[in-house]
Amino acid sequence: MSAAYYRIAAVIKRSSEDKFLLVRQASPPAPEEDHHRPYLDSHLWDLPSAPLNFLEEGDRVSDLIIQQGDSLHEKFDFGKFDIDSALGQVASQIGRVPAICGSWSVLKYVEEPDFGPDSPVKTLFILGHLLQEDEEFPDSCMWASKDSVANMHLDSRPSGGRIGLFTIIGLLHGSDGFRNWQLPHILLSQEYPLGIIVIPMRSRTQKPFYSTNLVIILTDGEASESEDPAIFKYGDALLVDPGCSTHCHYELEDLVMALPKKLIVFLTHHHYDHIDGLSVINKCNPDAILLAHENTLNRIGKGTWSHQLLVISGGEKINIGNNKLEAVFAPGHTDGHIALLHLNTNALIVGDHCVGAFGFSYGSAVLDITSGGNMKDYFQTTYKFLELSPSVLIPMHGRINLWPRQMLCRYLKHRRDREQEILKAIKNGAETLYDIVANVYANVDIKLWFAASSNVRLHVEHLAYQDVLPKDFSLLDFNRSYDSFIKKISTPSNEK
Repeated sequence: MSAAYYRIAAVIKRSSEDKFLLVRQASPPAPEEDHHRPYLDSHLWDLPSAPLNFLEEGDRVSDLIIQQGDSLHEKFDFGKFDIDSALGQVASQIGRVPAICGSWSVLKYVEEPDFGPDSPVKTLFILGHLLQEDEEFPDSCMWASKDSVANMHLDSRPSGGRIGLFTIIGLLHGSDGFRNWQLPHILLSQEYPLGIIVIPMRSRTQKPFYSTNLVIILTDGEASESEDPAIFKYGDALLVDPGCSTHCHYELEDLVMALPKKLIVFLTHHHYDHIDGLSVINKCNPDAILLAHENTLNRIGKGTWSHQLLVISGGEKINIGNNKLEAVFAPGHTDGHIALLHLNTNALIVGDHCVGAFGFSYGSAVLDITSGGNMKDYFQTTYKFLELSPSVLIPMHGRINLWPRQMLCRYLKHRRDREQEILKAIKNGAETLYDIVANVYANVDIKLWFAASSNVRLHVEHLAYQDVLPKDFSLLDFNRSYDSFIKKISTPSNEK
C-alpha cells in the first residue's frame, strides 16, 4: 500500500441551532465540445475541506489546540501537519478570514479503503462553532441539518443538488437513525451513497489497479411483505461482482456468512476479476440467486455456480428492502455487460465501462474484442449513461466519481481523439496493427501495447462502420496482421 494522503474537513456549526455549513464544490472544467455542454452535473454540496500537508523543516508548528486530539495519538500526530494553512483554505471557501471558530475539537478520523493506484485518503474531521452567530455567508454556502441532508441525498434527482462524500461519512455514518452495518474482521469499506457499501478486494485485475470493488446493498429491515409483479426479484442483500482472488476468499466467506440468506448476486460481466469469488458464495449460501446477462452466463465455467440463476437483459427491477434498483444493458466492454442503477439515489454502478480516476487521469476502459467488445456499442452506452444523469459513478476498479457527466464526456472525447489519431496514422501510411499501435502509442511502454491493441482493432472496425477509412486501406490485411503484431511485441529486442 502506498503512503496515505491527508485531508481536513470542517464541521462548522452555530451554537443556537443544530445545523452545519456546506459549501458548493467547484466542478471540473466544462467540456470544450458544444455537443457535450448540455451534459453538466448538478451542484454538489459538501463540508469545506482542504489538503493537510506535512510541515517542512523550519516551518512553525501551529499554536492552535484541537481539543480531544489526544484520542488520536496512535494514528495522527498534529505536530507534523500544517494545520494553519489547511484551515486558511477552509476559511477562504466560505469567504472568511482564518479565525472562523473560537475553538476546534476532533469529531472523527476516517481512513479510506485502498482503492488504488493512488494513495488512500485519511480525513480528520473537526468540529467548531462560529465566533459570530449572526454572520452572513455567500450563496455558495448553505446551512443544513442531518435530516435535510439525508432527505436531499436519498431523493437525488437529475437536476437537483447532491450531497458530497465528506458530509455523508463525517456526519451521517454512525449517527442515530442511520444504519451502520459492521463488516467482519479488517475489511475497510466506504458507504456512499447511503445504502451502497463498496469494498476494494485484491483481485487478478489489470494494472494500474490491483483490486475489484465488491458492492453490497442491504435491506434496512423494512422489506415489503407483498410482492409487486413488476419487480423482477426481491432480496434482503445484493452483491455485485465478487471478483476477489483466492487469498481473499476467507474474508469473502466471513462476509457472505454475515449477510442475510436471501441473497442476490449480480454480475456486470464474466471476466475472472469479477467472478473469482463466485465459488465461495456457491459454497456458503445455497439460497443465493445469480443474475447475469445470457452472454455472461455462457462464458462462466459450468462448475462455478450450482444454484438458481436468472438471465437478465436490462430493464429488470430489483428490490432490496427499500433500495430500488434497475438493470441497465451496457454493451461495449463486452457484449453481455450490464450496469445497475440505484433508483433511490440515482447512483450508477458501471462495471468496467469506466474506471476510477487517479492522479490527473480519468483512466481508460479496455474493451474485450474476444468477448464481443464493440466501439459503436461503447459510444451508445456512454450516451445512455449521460441521459440517466447519474448522481455518482461507482466503478469496479478505483474510486467513485462525483462528477459523473463530466467524466463520461471526457471518456467520449478521449475515444474520439484516439480514433482520429488512428485515422491519421492510417492516412499517413500505417497498414498493419503493429504500424498503428507503434505510431499512436509511441510514448507508452511496449508492455502495455497488447492491451491497447484490442481498442485499436475496435476503433478501426468503428472507422470502417462509419465509412471513413481511405479507399486503399485493406481491412482484410489489417485483420490478418494480428499474429505478426504479437510476434513483434514479444521479441526481446522490443523490450524497453
